[in-house]
Amino acid sequence: MKQRVLKVHPDDNVLVALTDLKKGEQIDYNGNSYTLHDDVAAKHKFLTEDLNPGDPIHMYGVLVGKAQEPLQKGNLISIGNVKHAASDFTTGERKTNWVKPDVSKFANRTFNGYHRNDGSVGTGNYWLVIPMVFCENRNLKVLQQALVEDLGYGRNVTYQNQAKQLIELYKAGKSVEDILQADISADYSKNNKQRLFENVTGVKFLTHDGGCGGTRDDSDALCALLAGYITHPNVAGATVMSLGCQHAQVDILQEEIKKRVPNFDKPLFILEQQKIGKESDFLSEAIKQTFAGLILANKNERKPAPLSKLVIGLECGGSDGFSGISANPAIGYTSDLLVALGGSVILSEFPELCGVEQNLSDRCVSVDIAERFSHLMHTYDSRAKAVGSGFDMNPSPGNIKDGLITDAIKSAGAAKKGGTSPVVDVLDYPEKVSKPGLNLLCTPGNDVESTTAEVASGATVVLFTTGLGTPTGNPITPVAKLASNTKLYNKMRDIIDINTGTIIEGEETIQQAGERILEYVIGIASGEIEVAAVRHGQDDFIPWKRGVSL
Repeated sequence: MKQRVLKVHPDDNVLVALTDLKKGEQIDYNGNSYTLHDDVAAKHKFLTEDLNPGDPIHMYGVLVGKAQEPLQKGNLISIGNVKHAASDFTTGERKTNWVKPDVSKFANRTFNGYHRNDGSVGTGNYWLVIPMVFCENRNLKVLQQALVEDLGYGRNVTYQNQAKQLIELYKAGKSVEDILQADISADYSKNNKQRLFENVTGVKFLTHDGGCGGTRDDSDALCALLAGYITHPNVAGATVMSLGCQHAQVDILQEEIKKRVPNFDKPLFILEQQKIGKESDFLSEAIKQTFAGLILANKNERKPAPLSKLVIGLECGGSDGFSGISANPAIGYTSDLLVALGGSVILSEFPELCGVEQNLSDRCVSVDIAERFSHLMHTYDSRAKAVGSGFDMNPSPGNIKDGLITDAIKSAGAAKKGGTSPVVDVLDYPEKVSKPGLNLLCTPGNDVESTTAEVASGATVVLFTTGLGTPTGNPITPVAKLASNTKLYNKMRDIIDINTGTIIEGEETIQQAGERILEYVIGIASGEIEVAAVRHGQDDFIPWKRGVSL
């Protein structure tokens, strides 16, 4: 019989329901018996002891809330009877001893990537077209229409056939009811058009709504973010389109590029519309230079590289009550494997580290790094509180519905993505990863803003866990989606790549799943596996405006 409940940490005073439990049921676990006073849906939690108002609730071994009213052993905890709470943290002592996982089966493994002159290795070979300001977005779309399809990078619009079928029904005089009941099929045929440049993974267009009209801090941060994409290992070169008068000036971008790669030598074409004059001349020059850049980019071919050259971004979105006990710990073990092999991982989403700060601070390899982490966390939280928000307001309605009723519960599970290795560096948005090991990056919890930032910092593959389902992707880095539960995996197979519900069902250990995921990453990095987000052209890109975004 499969296990029905789980205690995540020995110090916890809650049990997680792995399946729906009914009021009045008697639950036996590790020699103890609990009578349920409420229905407890799968993913939610019930108490293992009586509590008075203000008494602490622990999960993952940390404080995640406090009782708001007298509660009994066997009561469901909910937003109605529990209030968010998290322990404060100090710089503390260094606790960086780490038992590395056995990586013998991966020790001599390689992936086939694109080698850059700065020593980095990409998992793709993209050409970028980038606007310095939102005024150029329309011109980017013109270039996209001119280049993508004819170069062989177009993807079939699989639902266009459905619209054609509906048009024919309408012309035939069918009623609204007939049309709504019609059985229409999508066209899933592949685009078989041959790429002109076989070694160029794609041409991507990073439209955005920044560059002017906001604060100078935001435009400077945008330049740094764009520099991160231009210098990224997955990028062969870029065409930059500037209006000319915007806050985000080209010289700021160039300075940010030098900070990241002092000897930057990729093809980079910069065009300024106000200097060139006529729009037709501007666009013609952009098309010519981009085409010339693609010819150069096509000379680079995949070659073997050690796994130490991988940089994995760790992300979650649409989390549920199983995320922190299946998908997140699984990629946490993948993280530990890669770090033990000399690679780098990025853990971001600072609002979702609330409650586990002490553990992460203690794992920082130096006091300076721990103090920077503390400064960024406290500054971010105080900014949120100043406008009437705070980290405690991070869980979404979907999170709460699926058992993540406080930010600390959500955060303690989310932090599992980072594994157990020491923290080698703490980065502010959107600084570049420069050290192998576990890096913390200050970003919002917003899925796309955080993923966008992780890629700017150097992530060449992103592992994205979800319990509710999300299509999130990125223009230049493959984002692999991992389901925390088998029900989701089966329900949304078209956008989910990996199932970790096997852990909940007892079919696989966290360690076995972590190794399976690393094998999958090697396939992605070598261009042998196309993840769903790439297949669907899910090119999400949102710069973080440094106000309050949780």
